[in-house]
Amino acid sequence: MPSSTPPAARVALALAAVYVIWGSTYLAIRFALEGGFPPFLLGGIRFVIAGALLFALLRWRGLPAPTPAQWRNTAVMGALMLLLGNGMVNLAETTVSSGLAAVTVASAPLWMAVFAGLRGERPTRGEALGLAIGFAGVVWLSTGGSLTGAPLGLVALLLASVSWSFGSIWSRGRDLPSPLMSAAAQMLCGGVLMLAAGLALGERLHGLPTLHALGAFWYLVVMGSLVGFSAYIWLLHHVRPALAGSYAYVNPAIAVLLGAWLARERFGARELVAMAVILAGVAIITFARTAKANRPVPVAPEEAP
Repeated sequence: MPSSTPPAARVALALAAVYVIWGSTYLAIRFALEGGFPPFLLGGIRFVIAGALLFALLRWRGLPAPTPAQWRNTAVMGALMLLLGNGMVNLAETTVSSGLAAVTVASAPLWMAVFAGLRGERPTRGEALGLAIGFAGVVWLSTGGSLTGAPLGLVALLLASVSWSFGSIWSRGRDLPSPLMSAAAQMLCGGVLMLAAGLALGERLHGLPTLHALGAFWYLVVMGSLVGFSAYIWLLHHVRPALAGSYAYVNPAIAVLLGAWLARERFGARELVAMAVILAGVAIITFARTAKANRPVPVAPEEAP
């Protein structure tokens, strides 16, 4: 629960940043890939630069550096959420559209609910309903249309969703630095791992990327990794979690619209209906969690004297 009510204009601006910027990063990734960046080197260079800039700014403002234990934890998170999460999205977008990538990744809350259940957090009826609907949409999207013809993209996107979700659940209760310092350390560790993976896989920059690709790359660094994330962190501290997390079902819509407008991506009726089913499942889970969090805790009656 937020400790104070922020101005409505600030909330609207922060939400617009998270909705539009994060929703547009999928198309920016596609443009960067088409202009000469290999998948893992794209993510590695992006996150090392963004992480270094944020780390230097936070240290300049006096925030302490992570402890060795915190570095280890953020390295694990960087491996799960950036190397496997973002890296697989980059790899997938070499064969599938940015809109389909965004919608498939939007299934992450479904996997998070599954992993939370494995940790003993039993889902409510509403969450179970959202899981059933959401996974039905994932299966529908995966067994027909564009993704069927791109098996590499399908496997990469599913792995991205699962690893991002597992990393999010794994991080709960871990020894981590402050949120922004944790993000900086995670980007640094994940970026280094992505660079190593790209070089090990034989990825190289064969010449200077196009100006279009360079513009998309710096958009990802500045807007996607710095501005968008900072807006999300601010929202987490000032609004209800359900509102802050609403990006999960708004980003795909933004990504699909931008892909159709700027990259002429086209989708059949099957893909559009499957997208709607997935997002409906995610929305049901989100609202079910909100209701669960707001449910009053029963108080035991006082013992009679």
